[in-house]
Amino acid sequence: MYGALDVALAKAQLKLLIPYPNENRLKGACHNSLSANTVANIPPNTLQYSRLTIAERGRTLKICCCIKQVPATTDVKIDPETNTLVREGIENQINPFDLYALEEAVRTKERMADVGEESVVTVISMGPPWAEEALREAISLGADNAILLSDKAFAGADTWCTSYTLALALRKIEPDIVFCGMQAIDGDTGQVGPGIAVHLDYAQAAYVAKIESITSNKDGNGKLVARRLIEDGYEVVEVKLPAVVTVVKEINEPRTASLRGKMNAKKAEIPVWGPADIGADENKIGLQGSPTRVVKVMTPPCRAGGEKYEGEPDELAERFYDVLKCLEVV
Repeated sequence: MYGALDVALAKAQLKLLIPYPNENRLKGACHNSLSANTVANIPPNTLQYSRLTIAERGRTLKICCCIKQVPATTDVKIDPETNTLVREGIENQINPFDLYALEEAVRTKERMADVGEESVVTVISMGPPWAEEALREAISLGADNAILLSDKAFAGADTWCTSYTLALALRKIEPDIVFCGMQAIDGDTGQVGPGIAVHLDYAQAAYVAKIESITSNKDGNGKLVARRLIEDGYEVVEVKLPAVVTVVKEINEPRTASLRGKMNAKKAEIPVWGPADIGADENKIGLQGSPTRVVKVMTPPCRAGGEKYEGEPDELAERFYDVLKCLEVV
């Protein structure tokens, strides 16, 4: 049984917490980047939807999603001069992990709408001019607008320069939440999302498998509670908004584009920003500003040698045993 004092304290601490539909309780430990708080065994119905959040702030909740266009093939070529991928003339796609981030951004917008709050989803990508195709696809999947960061000066950027460039663009937008895929399939570093958080001085939650709740960001006290994947299970963390969230594929199932979405994507105007538009330092962008370089790319040599045996199964089994015995394996 919960006493009246317990319920009153729970309501006082969590009255602004916005749970998603059909979720009226939160269990487990919640960790803030500045202080640790434990929220456990909260009595049902103490977490209520807040319809005061964004309206009282006088502006729309800004949600951003960073996506990358990657090769849709494993048959890639390397530029011998720069040791970077040759992206011209090959089929491309949105990085698969970024599709989950985009889906969660759109779902967050829909959940906010369910509680009477306005929000907008902006997708950002850095890449060559044809990366616009990926941005239009993102709009067809539910994003409201998109921005392309494209300039020759951005080419060849490593993860540090990429996160720096994206962070400058995001700083112009001032988002409340930034969603990213946990990694790109052409690099597999998983560094850009956390790098963006560092450049912006935002809180971050990595490898998120579920967004448990979002708290009002009125007066700069907004929080996000997420369940993140760790090696031996899950942990529930609480981060202060604004925040960067990188997601794993367990978080949702990406939707397919609707006819209305495709029409919106076709007529959408996508601005292109260059270094001057975001106030970038030329010494911190592109290949020139990258602190890491690919010095050499090589193909592993084919295995040579080996022995081939032929004969009846019993004979081969005995011979194989003798070989393992000689190698002191058995």
